[in-house]
Amino acid sequence: MTASPAIAADQLRLSVAPMMDWTDPHCRAFHRVLAPHARLYSEMVHANAVIHGDRARLLAMDPSEHPVALQLGGSEPELLAQAARIGAEAGFDEINLNCGCPSDRVQAGRFGACLMREPALVADSVAAMIAACASLEKPVPVTVKCRLGVDDDHEWERFIAFVDTIAAAGCRMFVVHARNAWLQGLSPKENREVPPLRYDWAYRLKVERPQLQVIVNGGIADAAEATAHLGHVDGAMLGRAAYHTPYLLHELDVRWFGGALRTRGELLRAYRPYVEAQLGKGVFLKHITRHLLGLFSGQPGGRAFRQVLSEGAHRPGADWSLLEQALALTGREGVAA
Repeated sequence: MTASPAIAADQLRLSVAPMMDWTDPHCRAFHRVLAPHARLYSEMVHANAVIHGDRARLLAMDPSEHPVALQLGGSEPELLAQAARIGAEAGFDEINLNCGCPSDRVQAGRFGACLMREPALVADSVAAMIAACASLEKPVPVTVKCRLGVDDDHEWERFIAFVDTIAAAGCRMFVVHARNAWLQGLSPKENREVPPLRYDWAYRLKVERPQLQVIVNGGIADAAEATAHLGHVDGAMLGRAAYHTPYLLHELDVRWFGGALRTRGELLRAYRPYVEAQLGKGVFLKHITRHLLGLFSGQPGGRAFRQVLSEGAHRPGADWSLLEQALALTGREGVAA
């Protein structure tokens, strides 16, 4: 059995969750400006799409994004292994297997959260993925993102048996979305909110399996809560909070890694070279600015900032000047908080 390479501890402390329709390359490049030390994750991509689809689009990545992980969906070990190697050769720093998504489409394809009921299959998949990535000049770690269980699975023994089975296949790092997934009766959105959070299971996993790297995910809403998790596990992964209030990422990066707190205006202008490079490639501004709408969330002028971008970014010829116009309405260019 080949063990997956360990990930440096400082790269695990802060990460941004893979989020469908959100964590595309434009979003990740923005988050990198905000948080130079955060580990970033792609949207989930099915192994079949990686193998047969438009790789230039599906595996698009800006060099500034590193360290960045590719999250794969699927349940066929051979296909996952092939897709993992393709992703690693494309430059991703980690390949993560999704064992937590509860959507109907995912269930129909027998992947995502329903895999938690098939630990042997997950182990076979992970082992194949690790083997596929082990022969590269720079082996790439293979990791798993999972829930605590599905539906009425509330037994610790079932959860730890799942983790142990996958760990025996060589996986060292687990991202634990600390709630169950309901495969029937709840939408994906409700699955992120309704099942109760049980962070103590992630904490207990780290205590009982200290050799594993454990990241906690789910419902982390502010800096104090995120910081508290670091007393129990190796890192905190933020999802919706990082997207809707992205300045939180910057605050955490400075708090946990050092450096000077920059203003929202400074951070936005630091993103300008990326934006203008993308516009030069023919990308429409609206595809970029949709990820910026929360930068001034809760701040004076925040609503006007969002309105200007929402109404103007889709217009032909929209360019950086629109962002300067939106920024001017905040009156906050020189204020850190």
